[in-house]
Amino acid sequence: MSEFTSAFRRSFRRLTWHGGRPSPRPGGAKGRAAEKAGIERSISVEEKKPEQEASRYSAQSFFEYLVVVSLKKSGAAYEPQIAYQFPKRENLMRSQKEEEENLLKAIPLFCFPDCNTWAPLTEYESETFSFVLTKMDGSRKFGYCRRLLPRGGGARLPEVFCIISCLGCFGLFSQILDEVEKRRQISLAVIYPFMQGLREAAFPAPGKTVSVKSFIPESGTEIIKLTRPSDSRLEHVDFSSLFKHLSEENVIQIFASLLLERRLIFLAEELSILSQCIHGIAALLYPFTWQHTFIPVLPKVMVDIVCSPTPFVVGVQRQFLEQLQELPIEECLMVDLHSGTFLKTVGDEHDILPHKLYKELLNALQNQRKANQSSQELNDMVTNTFVLFFIKIVGHYSAHLKQNGNETTFQERQFRKSVTSKSIRRFLKTFMVTQMFSLFVQELQGQPCSQEGFFEQKIKEHQENRNKVK
Repeated sequence: MSEFTSAFRRSFRRLTWHGGRPSPRPGGAKGRAAEKAGIERSISVEEKKPEQEASRYSAQSFFEYLVVVSLKKSGAAYEPQIAYQFPKRENLMRSQKEEEENLLKAIPLFCFPDCNTWAPLTEYESETFSFVLTKMDGSRKFGYCRRLLPRGGGARLPEVFCIISCLGCFGLFSQILDEVEKRRQISLAVIYPFMQGLREAAFPAPGKTVSVKSFIPESGTEIIKLTRPSDSRLEHVDFSSLFKHLSEENVIQIFASLLLERRLIFLAEELSILSQCIHGIAALLYPFTWQHTFIPVLPKVMVDIVCSPTPFVVGVQRQFLEQLQELPIEECLMVDLHSGTFLKTVGDEHDILPHKLYKELLNALQNQRKANQSSQELNDMVTNTFVLFFIKIVGHYSAHLKQNGNETTFQERQFRKSVTSKSIRRFLKTFMVTQMFSLFVQELQGQPCSQEGFFEQKIKEHQENRNKVK
């Protein structure tokens, strides 16, 4: 193992455990109860009033760093290295400097998780993908990457422009990377004034637009308008890639496995497909959030993380399948996005969800495939379909929140027993001991009773529609 790889693994451990410290997964409700006290909140969907949203984002800049990662010869192989970093931060405190060093050591192998398989090329179609680094406190940094072949003649190696941000908005950063690539074909020097202008601009609130001026030689000054999607819950997601590569039935079985916090491995040939599909499948969990290891693009040197006994969602390039199959992997669901099939299963994926709700999900998703929908229409339809599933499972939670002075208590036993459907009660018995349900309850107990978000609005709409039918 090279010195570079060893350093990467050390920094990676400090950055990528998602949702708290890794530990063996306890069995049964008793073990889960012990976990509840130690859960560290990771990332969640934040629902605020428009004026709160505006103030929240007005002080945030688009990104922390832009780094250029290139491949350098190291013996018979190549190693990815940061060729340029913008901006260079100075006068950092010791803890900040250590955090930055760990981050900068980790970034290169996420940009080139397949670094040893490259050779100089004369043609290469640029590729956009993303990765997520999660610190021990649960906070995330997103890496938005554009891998491209630099301008020049003859065979040459690709390079990656990677934007590191605390903000999850894949579509918006893809647009920014389009501008970066356009300038790269002129000169590296043209990129940095654009990025400086972007750095000085405030990140827009949902549905708002920010304009960035940029000068390009021979073209003059351009004004680039960057508009953030109005629905902040889905701005890092496009479900079209997910349903292009997987059948509706397989999507539901993957969703069911996530709800039980199992181990999931996704395989694809392209990094863009891996990151898009994995972010898409995780978004189906709303209003819940995946609380464990979450690595949409797993570098080859870290493939042995799939031997972990704890829950995880990871993406691995298909060229490493043989290496993957040689590892002592515990029970998991292995999904091949190239063929749209399962390479490994637990065996009960079809039976996890209540049968009636499984059929309702399947019919709704199959009907959408027949319709010629735009990307936004598909996102809305898929979101509403899975939100309706959760309304039928946990939509009655507010009736079991008891206020005692300033404290709110969730009555779990009564919550489950109040459900008339035996199949839903059986499912809840298993689901209610997961970390994602524990966090959901913690948030219910911590928020003001008057707070109403997207999920609560949908519950109210569902109840009103049922009353109209009656």
